[in-house]
Amino acid sequence: MKYEFVLNKTIDYIEESLHETLEIERIMNHVGFSKYHFHRIFKAAIGMSISEYIRMRRLARASAMLLYTDETILDIAFEHHFESQEAFTRVFKKYYQLPPGQYRRLMSAVLKNKEESYMDRPIKGWMLSGSDPFNYEMGVDREIVHQGKASGYLKSKTVLEADHFATMMQQFKAENYHNKRIRLSGFLKTKDVDVFSSMWMRVDNVNGDIIQFDNMSNRPIQGTTNWNLYSIVLDVPEESALISFGIILSGRGQVWVDQITFEEVDKSIESTNLEMSSEVLSEPTNLSFEE
Repeated sequence: MKYEFVLNKTIDYIEESLHETLEIERIMNHVGFSKYHFHRIFKAAIGMSISEYIRMRRLARASAMLLYTDETILDIAFEHHFESQEAFTRVFKKYYQLPPGQYRRLMSAVLKNKEESYMDRPIKGWMLSGSDPFNYEMGVDREIVHQGKASGYLKSKTVLEADHFATMMQQFKAENYHNKRIRLSGFLKTKDVDVFSSMWMRVDNVNGDIIQFDNMSNRPIQGTTNWNLYSIVLDVPEESALISFGIILSGRGQVWVDQITFEEVDKSIESTNLEMSSEVLSEPTNLSFEE
Protein backbone atom coordinates (compact mmCIF):
# COMPACT_ATOMS: atom_id res chain seq x y z
CA MET A 1 0.00 0.00 0.00
CA LYS A 2 1.48 3.30 -1.14
CA TYR A 3 0.52 5.25 1.99
CA GLU A 4 0.73 2.39 4.50
CA PHE A 5 3.25 4.11 6.77
CA VAL A 6 1.25 7.31 7.15
CA LEU A 7 -2.01 5.36 7.56
CA ASN A 8 -0.45 3.27 10.33
CA LYS A 9 0.87 6.42 11.96
CA THR A 10 -2.58 8.01 11.83
CA ILE A 11 -4.44 4.97 13.19
CA ASP A 12 -1.90 4.54 15.99
CA TYR A 13 -2.29 8.21 16.93
CA ILE A 14 -6.09 7.88 16.97
CA GLU A 15 -5.90 4.75 19.16
CA GLU A 16 -3.69 6.57 21.67
CA SER A 17 -6.04 9.57 21.74
CA LEU A 18 -9.55 8.11 21.73
CA HIS A 19 -10.26 9.45 25.22
CA GLU A 20 -9.12 12.93 24.22
CA THR A 21 -10.70 15.58 22.05
CA LEU A 22 -9.64 14.59 18.53
CA GLU A 23 -9.81 17.40 16.02
CA ILE A 24 -9.13 16.60 12.37
CA GLU A 25 -6.67 19.51 12.08
CA ARG A 26 -4.66 18.10 14.97
CA ILE A 27 -4.43 14.71 13.26
CA MET A 28 -3.39 16.34 9.98
CA ASN A 29 -0.63 18.25 11.75
CA HIS A 30 0.60 15.03 13.32
CA VAL A 31 0.90 13.17 10.00
CA GLY A 32 1.91 16.16 7.88
CA PHE A 33 -0.74 15.93 5.14
CA SER A 34 -3.29 18.38 3.80
CA LYS A 35 -6.84 17.77 5.03
CA TYR A 36 -8.41 17.22 1.61
CA HIS A 37 -5.67 14.94 0.27
CA PHE A 38 -5.51 12.75 3.34
CA HIS A 39 -9.29 12.40 3.62
CA ARG A 40 -9.27 10.76 0.18
CA ILE A 41 -6.35 8.46 1.09
CA PHE A 42 -7.91 7.40 4.40
CA LYS A 43 -11.39 6.73 3.00
CA ALA A 44 -10.01 4.75 0.07
CA ALA A 45 -7.99 2.50 2.40
CA ILE A 46 -10.33 2.17 5.40
CA GLY A 47 -13.72 2.52 3.71
CA MET A 48 -14.91 5.39 5.89
CA SER A 49 -13.95 8.95 6.76
CA ILE A 50 -11.62 9.77 9.65
CA SER A 51 -14.55 11.12 11.68
CA GLU A 52 -16.58 7.96 11.06
CA TYR A 53 -13.60 5.80 12.02
CA ILE A 54 -13.11 7.66 15.32
CA ARG A 55 -16.82 7.32 16.12
CA MET A 56 -16.79 3.60 15.26
CA ARG A 57 -13.76 2.95 17.49
CA ARG A 58 -15.27 4.89 20.41
CA LEU A 59 -18.53 2.96 20.08
CA ALA A 60 -16.66 -0.36 20.01
CA ARG A 61 -14.86 0.52 23.23
CA ALA A 62 -18.09 1.81 24.77
CA SER A 63 -19.91 -1.44 23.91
CA ALA A 64 -17.18 -3.45 25.68
CA MET A 65 -17.45 -1.20 28.75
CA LEU A 66 -21.21 -1.78 28.84
CA LEU A 67 -20.64 -5.53 29.04
CA TYR A 68 -17.49 -5.79 31.14
CA THR A 69 -17.64 -2.87 33.59
CA ASP A 70 -20.16 -1.37 36.02
CA GLU A 71 -19.65 2.17 34.71
CA THR A 72 -22.90 4.10 34.25
CA ILE A 73 -24.12 4.77 30.73
CA LEU A 74 -23.70 8.50 31.35
CA ASP A 75 -20.06 8.08 32.43
CA ILE A 76 -19.35 5.87 29.40
CA ALA A 77 -20.96 8.48 27.15
CA PHE A 78 -18.85 11.32 28.57
CA GLU A 79 -15.66 9.24 28.54
CA HIS A 80 -16.10 8.71 24.81
CA HIS A 81 -16.82 12.38 24.09
CA PHE A 82 -20.58 12.31 23.57
CA GLU A 83 -22.19 15.52 24.77
CA SER A 84 -25.06 13.74 26.53
CA GLN A 85 -26.49 10.31 27.30
CA GLU A 86 -29.23 11.02 24.74
CA ALA A 87 -26.69 11.72 21.99
CA PHE A 88 -24.76 8.56 22.89
CA THR A 89 -27.96 6.47 22.89
CA ARG A 90 -29.03 7.79 19.49
CA VAL A 91 -25.71 6.97 17.81
CA PHE A 92 -25.23 3.66 19.66
CA LYS A 93 -28.66 2.41 18.57
CA LYS A 94 -27.86 3.30 14.96
CA TYR A 95 -24.78 1.00 15.00
CA TYR A 96 -25.87 -1.76 17.41
CA GLN A 97 -29.66 -1.79 16.78
CA LEU A 98 -30.36 -1.51 20.54
CA PRO A 99 -30.16 1.37 23.05
CA PRO A 100 -27.20 1.02 25.49
CA GLY A 101 -29.25 -0.06 28.51
CA GLN A 102 -31.09 -2.79 26.64
CA TYR A 103 -27.85 -3.86 24.93
CA ARG A 104 -26.17 -4.23 28.35
CA ARG A 105 -29.00 -6.32 29.80
CA LEU A 106 -29.55 -8.52 26.77
CA MET A 107 -25.94 -9.18 25.79
CA SER A 108 -24.80 -9.70 29.40
CA ALA A 109 -27.44 -12.39 29.79
CA VAL A 110 -26.42 -14.02 26.49
CA LEU A 111 -22.75 -14.06 27.50
CA LYS A 112 -23.25 -15.16 31.10
CA ASN A 113 -23.44 -18.90 30.48
CA LYS A 114 -21.27 -19.03 27.36
CA GLU A 115 -18.17 -16.98 28.11
CA GLU A 116 -16.11 -19.90 29.40
CA SER A 117 -16.87 -22.09 26.40
CA TYR A 118 -15.74 -19.71 23.62
CA MET A 119 -12.15 -20.89 23.56
CA ASP A 120 -13.19 -24.55 23.40
CA ARG A 121 -15.54 -24.15 20.45
CA PRO A 122 -14.25 -24.29 16.87
CA ILE A 123 -14.30 -21.00 14.99
CA LYS A 124 -16.21 -21.33 11.73
CA GLY A 125 -13.82 -21.34 8.77
CA TRP A 126 -10.62 -21.22 10.85
CA MET A 127 -8.12 -23.91 11.84
CA LEU A 128 -5.12 -23.92 14.17
CA SER A 129 -1.80 -25.16 12.77
CA GLY A 130 1.93 -24.47 13.00
CA SER A 131 5.03 -26.07 14.51
CA ASP A 132 3.55 -26.33 18.00
CA PRO A 133 -0.22 -25.69 17.91
CA PHE A 134 -0.89 -27.57 21.16
CA ASN A 135 0.95 -24.86 23.08
CA TYR A 136 -1.20 -22.11 21.56
CA GLU A 137 -4.84 -21.19 21.78
CA MET A 138 -7.13 -19.50 19.29
CA GLY A 139 -10.55 -18.16 20.10
CA VAL A 140 -13.12 -15.40 19.93
CA ASP A 141 -12.79 -12.31 22.14
CA ARG A 142 -15.97 -10.36 22.93
CA GLU A 143 -14.23 -7.73 25.04
CA ILE A 144 -11.25 -6.59 22.94
CA VAL A 145 -12.66 -5.72 19.52
CA HIS A 146 -11.86 -3.28 16.76
CA GLN A 147 -15.34 -3.06 15.31
CA GLY A 148 -18.57 -4.92 15.88
CA LYS A 149 -19.04 -7.48 18.64
CA ALA A 150 -16.07 -9.88 18.41
CA SER A 151 -12.49 -10.37 17.29
CA GLY A 152 -10.34 -13.45 16.82
CA TYR A 153 -7.21 -14.08 18.86
CA LEU A 154 -4.15 -16.33 18.94
CA LYS A 155 -2.07 -16.62 22.11
CA SER A 156 0.69 -18.71 23.60
CA LYS A 157 0.01 -21.00 26.57
CA THR A 158 3.07 -23.09 27.49
CA VAL A 159 5.55 -21.98 24.82
CA LEU A 160 9.17 -22.34 25.95
CA GLU A 161 11.18 -22.05 22.74
CA ALA A 162 11.48 -18.92 20.60
CA ASP A 163 11.28 -20.91 17.37
CA HIS A 164 7.86 -22.37 18.21
CA PHE A 165 4.95 -20.85 16.32
CA ALA A 166 1.28 -21.32 15.52
CA THR A 167 -1.12 -19.90 12.98
CA MET A 168 -4.88 -19.51 12.73
CA MET A 169 -5.62 -19.92 9.04
CA GLN A 170 -7.99 -20.58 6.15
CA GLN A 171 -7.63 -22.10 2.67
CA PHE A 172 -9.79 -21.80 -0.45
CA LYS A 173 -9.66 -22.61 -4.16
CA ALA A 174 -7.88 -20.07 -6.35
CA GLU A 175 -9.90 -20.50 -9.55
CA ASN A 176 -12.14 -17.45 -9.03
CA TYR A 177 -9.05 -15.23 -8.74
CA HIS A 178 -6.92 -16.44 -11.66
CA ASN A 179 -4.92 -13.63 -13.31
CA LYS A 180 -5.96 -11.17 -10.65
CA ARG A 181 -4.06 -9.19 -8.01
CA ILE A 182 -5.59 -9.57 -4.56
CA ARG A 183 -5.16 -7.72 -1.29
CA LEU A 184 -5.59 -9.21 2.17
CA SER A 185 -6.12 -6.53 4.82
CA GLY A 186 -6.93 -6.67 8.51
CA PHE A 187 -6.64 -4.86 11.82
CA LEU A 188 -4.20 -6.43 14.29
CA LYS A 189 -3.41 -5.70 17.92
CA THR A 190 -0.64 -7.38 19.94
CA LYS A 191 0.45 -7.87 23.54
CA ASP A 192 3.92 -8.94 24.71
CA VAL A 193 4.93 -10.59 21.43
CA ASP A 194 8.57 -11.53 22.05
CA VAL A 195 9.54 -12.85 18.58
CA PHE A 196 7.06 -11.67 15.96
CA SER A 197 3.47 -11.73 14.77
CA SER A 198 2.02 -10.96 11.34
CA MET A 199 -0.51 -11.79 8.68
CA TRP A 200 0.54 -14.16 5.90
CA MET A 201 -0.75 -15.35 2.55
CA ARG A 202 0.52 -17.83 -0.05
CA VAL A 203 -0.59 -19.01 -3.47
CA ASP A 204 0.20 -22.61 -4.48
CA ASN A 205 -0.05 -24.45 -7.79
CA VAL A 206 -1.64 -27.89 -8.21
CA ASN A 207 1.64 -29.60 -7.19
CA GLY A 208 1.75 -27.71 -3.91
CA ASP A 209 4.62 -25.46 -5.02
CA ILE A 210 4.59 -21.91 -3.64
CA ILE A 211 4.31 -19.37 -6.45
CA GLN A 212 3.43 -16.25 -4.40
CA PHE A 213 4.09 -15.67 -0.71
CA ASP A 214 4.29 -12.93 1.92
CA ASN A 215 4.52 -13.38 5.70
CA MET A 216 5.50 -9.77 6.52
CA SER A 217 8.97 -10.96 7.56
CA ASN A 218 10.32 -7.62 6.35
CA ARG A 219 7.82 -5.72 8.51
CA PRO A 220 7.07 -7.90 11.58
CA ILE A 221 4.87 -6.83 14.50
CA GLN A 222 6.59 -7.12 17.88
CA GLY A 223 5.93 -6.15 21.48
CA THR A 224 2.66 -4.52 22.50
CA THR A 225 0.83 -2.52 19.82
CA ASN A 226 -2.54 -0.85 19.36
CA TRP A 227 -4.99 -1.82 16.65
CA ASN A 228 -3.60 -0.97 13.23
CA LEU A 229 -4.18 -1.82 9.60
CA TYR A 230 -1.89 -4.23 7.73
CA SER A 231 -2.03 -5.46 4.13
CA ILE A 232 -0.58 -8.13 1.84
CA VAL A 233 -0.86 -7.93 -1.96
CA LEU A 234 -0.20 -10.96 -4.20
CA ASP A 235 -0.86 -12.02 -7.78
CA VAL A 236 -2.79 -15.20 -8.59
CA PRO A 237 -1.35 -16.67 -11.82
CA GLU A 238 -3.36 -18.91 -14.15
CA GLU A 239 -1.73 -22.07 -12.73
CA SER A 240 -2.75 -21.26 -9.14
CA ALA A 241 -4.78 -23.93 -7.34
CA LEU A 242 -4.95 -22.92 -3.66
CA ILE A 243 -4.82 -19.71 -1.61
CA SER A 244 -3.98 -19.90 2.09
CA PHE A 245 -3.89 -17.03 4.58
CA GLY A 246 -3.88 -16.39 8.29
CA ILE A 247 -2.29 -14.88 11.36
CA ILE A 248 0.99 -16.17 12.75
CA LEU A 249 2.42 -15.88 16.27
CA SER A 250 6.04 -16.92 16.86
CA GLY A 251 7.20 -17.36 20.44
CA ARG A 252 5.20 -15.97 23.35
CA GLY A 253 2.51 -13.32 23.38
CA GLN A 254 -0.97 -12.68 22.01
CA VAL A 255 -2.38 -11.22 18.80
CA TRP A 256 -5.94 -10.14 18.02
CA VAL A 257 -7.36 -9.79 14.51
CA ASP A 258 -10.54 -8.11 13.29
CA GLN A 259 -12.20 -6.76 10.14
CA ILE A 260 -10.32 -8.93 7.63
CA THR A 261 -11.05 -8.08 4.01
CA PHE A 262 -10.11 -9.84 0.79
CA GLU A 263 -10.40 -7.88 -2.46
CA GLU A 264 -9.18 -7.58 -6.02
CA VAL A 265 -6.94 -4.58 -6.75
CA ASP A 266 -5.42 -3.23 -9.95
CA LYS A 267 -1.76 -3.38 -10.98
CA SER A 268 -1.12 0.14 -9.68
CA ILE A 269 -1.15 -1.39 -6.17
CA GLU A 270 2.34 -2.75 -5.58
CA SER A 271 2.76 -6.46 -4.85
CA THR A 272 4.34 -7.47 -1.53
CA ASN A 273 5.41 -10.89 -2.82
CA LEU A 274 8.55 -12.22 -1.09
CA GLU A 275 8.81 -15.51 -2.99
CA MET A 276 11.66 -15.56 -5.52
CA SER A 277 10.83 -17.07 -8.88
CA SER A 278 11.71 -20.75 -9.13
CA GLU A 279 11.40 -20.91 -12.92
CA VAL A 280 13.72 -23.52 -14.45
CA LEU A 281 15.93 -21.99 -17.17
CA SER A 282 16.27 -23.63 -20.59
CA GLU A 283 20.08 -23.22 -20.58
CA PRO A 284 22.96 -22.05 -18.33
CA THR A 285 23.31 -18.30 -17.89
CA ASN A 286 25.67 -15.66 -16.42
CA LEU A 287 28.53 -18.15 -15.98
CA SER A 288 31.09 -15.32 -15.77
CA PHE A 289 29.08 -13.49 -13.08
CA GLU A 290 29.30 -10.27 -15.11
CA GLU A 291 25.70 -9.90 -16.25
